[in-house]
Amino acid sequence: MNDARVLVVDDSAAMRALFSDVLEQQRNVTVIGTAANADEARDQIAQLQPNVITLDVEMPGMSGIDFLAELMQNNPMPVVMLSSLTQQGTETSLRAYELGAVECFPKPLKATPEQFAKTVGKLGKIVLAAANSNVKDRKPVVREAKSRPTFTWNGHYLAISTSMGGIDALTQMLADFPADCPPTVIVLQSEPALVDTFINRITGEADCKIVPAKDGASLTPGTVHIAADPEKHVVFEPGSPPKLRMVMRDPVDGARPSATLLFGTMARAGVPAVGALLTGMGADGAKGLKMLRDAGGRTFVEDPATATVGETPAAAVAANAGEKVLPLDQLSAAAIACCNQA
Repeated sequence: MNDARVLVVDDSAAMRALFSDVLEQQRNVTVIGTAANADEARDQIAQLQPNVITLDVEMPGMSGIDFLAELMQNNPMPVVMLSSLTQQGTETSLRAYELGAVECFPKPLKATPEQFAKTVGKLGKIVLAAANSNVKDRKPVVREAKSRPTFTWNGHYLAISTSMGGIDALTQMLADFPADCPPTVIVLQSEPALVDTFINRITGEADCKIVPAKDGASLTPGTVHIAADPEKHVVFEPGSPPKLRMVMRDPVDGARPSATLLFGTMARAGVPAVGALLTGMGADGAKGLKMLRDAGGRTFVEDPATATVGETPAAAVAANAGEKVLPLDQLSAAAIACCNQA
């Protein structure tokens, strides 16, 4: 794993000092410079050669979003955007993902000291994962009109897990889903406000129905349920049809909602199931996907070498959890094919 050499870009001297202090407390992370605007950042990048940048959205002169676009066009590198969780902030975050940001981190502007410390404490791990991401090797996604094979559901339920880099991956994957897609549950480790905005946006782009996961929701064809509530796990309850249950319990493998718990409850239910683990930080989902594979489920892992963040897929590969390890575009097609009667 590479150490993170961070450039902090923020127009506020107080915020530069705060985030620099927080990052320096993370092992294997060093803040090598700070900048107050895009002009200073360009000079610092050329001089210091950071391998990851934290970038404020709102800056005088060139905005953070415009500077991100310039970076990704001329000098792609891992960027963690810092933004608010207002409606405008979440829309901006989605735009940052489209441009190539590896992660968008919420500025905890209105929080108790305890909440602030808990939230900001995650930033060091995010920056370290970003420094080891595959952003520089990322190729622009070119969407070409293509005909899909006729889809007839064969009774398999689909579960997907992703975290860091996941919104971009899901945008690509869900574009391949047919309108009558298999009953699907997605665990997405991201800020709930951002996930709500993502669901609202992708609802107008995808052919299938995409909704937030709710307790008691029936799993039927044509609907994708996205679980992102950090206070509740999502589990699979057998029945005709099966239902989702949102349960309160401690984090599993450091995650809540936990993909390992979702995959594990599907394995125990004994239903025909397909599991897929995409880009992400940490190891949540690897154990559960292995349980699903051992129970006879079909399991797929995004290739760590091509995933935006390969940490979670690498953990799944090490656990021998994936029947196949595939790049995202092939993985999407393979997962849908396993659920297709044709």
